[in-house]
This record gives sequence, C-alpha cells and structure tokens, in this order.
Amino acid sequence: MKSIKYLSLSALVMFGLSSCSDFLDTVPDERVEIQTELQVKQLLRNCYPDGNYGWLCEISSDNLMDNNAPHMPASTQSKQVEARYNLSPYDRMDDELFAFEPVRSSNGSDSPTSIWENYYSSIASVNHALEAIDRIAKENNGVMSNGLRASRAEALILRAYDHFILVNIFCQAYKNPEASKEDIGVPYVTEPETSVHVNYDRSTVADTYAKIQADLEEGLKDLTDVNFEKPKWYFNTKAAHAFAARFYLFTRQYDKVLEHANAVLGTDDANTLSMLMKNDGFGGFYYADNFADYFQGPDQPNNLMLLDTYSAIWRRSVGYRYSMNSFTAREIYYHNMPLWNSWAINPTQIVEGLFGNGDYGYVSPKIAEKFQYSDKLAGIGYAHIIRREFTCNELLLERIEAEIMTGKYSAASSDLTLFTKSMFSYSESDMTAYFSNNKMKYLDDSVIQSWFAKATNYNCFENWDFTQNMSADFIIPAEAVPYMNCLNYFRRWETQWDGLRFFDLKRWGIEYSHVMGADRKVYKLTWNDPRRAIEIPQEVIAAGLPPSRPTDSATAPVPTIEEHESSDFENKPNIQ
Repeated sequence: MKSIKYLSLSALVMFGLSSCSDFLDTVPDERVEIQTELQVKQLLRNCYPDGNYGWLCEISSDNLMDNNAPHMPASTQSKQVEARYNLSPYDRMDDELFAFEPVRSSNGSDSPTSIWENYYSSIASVNHALEAIDRIAKENNGVMSNGLRASRAEALILRAYDHFILVNIFCQAYKNPEASKEDIGVPYVTEPETSVHVNYDRSTVADTYAKIQADLEEGLKDLTDVNFEKPKWYFNTKAAHAFAARFYLFTRQYDKVLEHANAVLGTDDANTLSMLMKNDGFGGFYYADNFADYFQGPDQPNNLMLLDTYSAIWRRSVGYRYSMNSFTAREIYYHNMPLWNSWAINPTQIVEGLFGNGDYGYVSPKIAEKFQYSDKLAGIGYAHIIRREFTCNELLLERIEAEIMTGKYSAASSDLTLFTKSMFSYSESDMTAYFSNNKMKYLDDSVIQSWFAKATNYNCFENWDFTQNMSADFIIPAEAVPYMNCLNYFRRWETQWDGLRFFDLKRWGIEYSHVMGADRKVYKLTWNDPRRAIEIPQEVIAAGLPPSRPTDSATAPVPTIEEHESSDFENKPNIQ
C-alpha cells in the first residue's frame, strides 16, 4: 500500500517558514484514500514513532557525567587517583543538553527536533487512521467489526502515548490538576492535518494530561489482540495495561496503577516471577549483538512492547565526553551492598555484560544497535535501536510504588524481593557460585529497614519531603522512606539507558547537578527549575509556537562554581 501523504505538526512549522504560502496552501492530490478495514490495519502498523528519546533524557538526568571534569575511577577497588580527559562530544548538541541549554546546533537523530517530529508524525498518521475508521463505520450505518473496533482502540491508545512522551519531555512534570494549569503543555492534536497554516495551542500540562487520560480510557474499552500477528511490536492488551499503569502512576491514581499492573502480572508470586527478566539465557555470550538479541527478543516474557527506532545512543555512550562513568557508574553499579557484599560491581552486570571501560564509560547491551546498510560497499546505513518500551520488570516497580503510596508495605517488600529474584535468575551453576562464594542473598524486609534507611547509602535520602514541592498532598511518610529509597535504587538500575530516570527526577522533584569541564562548573536543577522542561525545537519556536521555558533573561538560572574534594566521590556525590 502506498503511504499516505500528510502534513505533520513538525512539517507545518517548517513549511511556515517558507514564503511560498500560496503554493503550499494547496494540498497535493497524491494521497491514497483509506477505504477498507485492511488498509486501516496496514496504516496503523506504520504509525508507531521511530524516534528514540533515550539519549535525550539520559544526558538530561543524573545518570551521565562529564569525562572532562575531574573525577575518580568508577570502581572503589581501583587506585583512587583523580583524572580528567579532553574528549569531544559525539556532537555539539550533547554539550548543550548537558548544560541544560536549548539545542540550537543539531536536528539529527536523538535531538529534540527528531523526537518532536517523530512523535507528531505518529500522531498525524493516527489521526488519519481514526478519520478513516469513522468514515468506514458511517458507511456501514455505524456498525464496526471487531477488527475495526480494535484498530480504533489501538489508535487512541497510541495517540495518548505519543502525547504522554511529548509532555514529559518538553514540559514540567505533572503536579496536580490545579497546579499543572500553570505549566505550559504541548499541542494535543486530534484532527488530521490538511492545511499548512494551522495555529496550535500548547494549553497546559493539566489539559494535556486530561486529554491523554480520555484517549487512553476510551481505547482500553475496546482493545483486543485480534489484529496482531506479532503483538509485541504494537499496543497489545498487556502493553496497553502497562502504559495505563505508568500514566496513573505519574498522576498518582494508585488504585488504578494496581488494577492495570495486576491485569498483566497477576497476583500470584510464581506467575509474576515467570514474567520477569531471566538472566540464565546470557550464559556463554561474548558479543554485544548476542546480549542485545536476548534482551530485545519478542519471545522474552519480560518484553511487553518493542519499538524499532533510529538512534546513535549506543555510539554516543562510550568513548565520548559524556558517559555513565565514575560516580554515576558507582551509584548505579560499582558498589557493594548487603545483596552482593563481596563484589565491586552488581553481579547481574557480570552476567548481562557491561561494555566499555573505566576511562571512557560503560553501556548496557540492552541498547546495542542493529545496523542496516544502505550501501555496504560505502559502509553507510542506519543505526537501529530496539527499545523495550514496556517491560514486566518496570511494571512491577510501578506496582511497588503504588503499594508503598497506599501503605501496603508488606506487599511492597514482597514485590521488591521478587524483583531481586529476577535479577538473580542465573543458571544453576552460576547460582551456586554466586550465592556460596560471593555472599549474595535475596532482598528481605530486614535489608530494606537497615541499609535503605540510611541516607549515607547510594540513592537513599533521609526523607522524601521534597515531593511536597510538587504537590502538597504528595506525602511520603517516615515509615515509607526505606521502601521509597529501595524503589529509587532499583528503578534507577532497571531503567538505565531507557530515559525514564529523567521522568522520575522530574515527577518526584529530586534536585541534582551536572558538573562540567576542568573548572568544575556546576549546573544545578532545583525542583521548579524551568530547565527541567527540555526546550522545544528552535524552528518550531521560530514558526510561532511558545517556548517551554521563560524567555526573560532575568529568570534564567546562572551556573555556579563549586570545588569538589576527592572524598566527595567516595560516597554519593550526586545526591543533594
């Protein structure tokens, strides 16, 4: 089937810069009319976004550091000598993002422009599909077949998901229905684009979230897997429930989080464990491709939905200026704790593999690229990354947060233990070696109440009062603090390289800093810093859409200079 020709929001603003308005006001009559249920299904297969927001969000979070700033080795077992390098960024955009600046230098892969265009392109395609569905149903006296009804449901959920990603990247985090009326949202596009010059309203974060919820809930009513031959690549029913759980978690509707998480994971521990990541399949792997195939495989029960994206995140992550290294690697991986207290590195990474080195950083093969040659002789082509967009492991962590926030601490403790059982799901021989020789053990409530109650340990806070900055009713009581610290610890480990850490920092109101260059220039983000919203593309602003951040220079935060002692890197320097 020939692809539909449409004008996306990103294309509209690009065309809006042109003086050829008379010509562009006339839509070329080269579009294929979608007239059948099969054509709708085929169109939807091509509606999914292929932009990858992983790098954009990782470099904007506390997961990466500047190799050119003085720093200690990642491993505490290495000689603690401060080092710094003179590495170049993969491209200039990375310097801008790490300094929390608007991106002006690039519109290529992994840039704000790439994400904006890809997700609004997906939305534009979805809206054409929905228009065709309505027309086909009208021609059939309002009657829809099961397949057409399922296609409509899929389209609504995909439209909700696209806007959800956009609002979490380019806007402030959701606070509550009232406070979020003060924060600018993203245009919620629900009509097919048939004109070049369209005025879009960014409205508010509250309005954007309300429309996401409406689309999501309308879609969930009728979604089935009847149309899917390979369901893991689309919004199948389990993936839709996982998205619903994530949405309701971000809006703090915890009972609904539990409802949708349980719809996938069940409530029986054995059943839940059977759906989580298994590490026994990594045995004998040596190459990133092999690890990636296992991580990203559609047959892996842990994977609920996969997205084929274009991205250079695998290339950007090692050997360039910004990487997961030094204290960030130590906070996430390279440290001892009661579960593996004789290892310098989280032992699951020994099995699953970290690629890179102590000089230039580490990266997980779960984001290893698959290269598509367009010209083998010239050695050129496209770098693909398979995103594990929804997984059972991440869904379990979302259920745990809902359990904590509703005071179900026993259930949260049990689920946290299940999570570590997934981490330690090795082959029988590896289990024997790790548990007998290396003092490994599963998590239990005693560890939560001891190790995770200490603010001096990695990813732990003395209290979580900062959440009340986001909303007065977002209260973490004292008895919940060890559980939230434990959750924060494992969420950061699980979502590394996915970009979700950036969303967590925003929605929880955690303050953090980036340290840049030999002079240790510090860029700190407070909970309400306007730079927590990544700025929309410059060409979109030039075309008339309001920016995400205040344009008044008086409101722009100024970076400060801060001296770091070597001892700062031996505990948890990135926690404010």
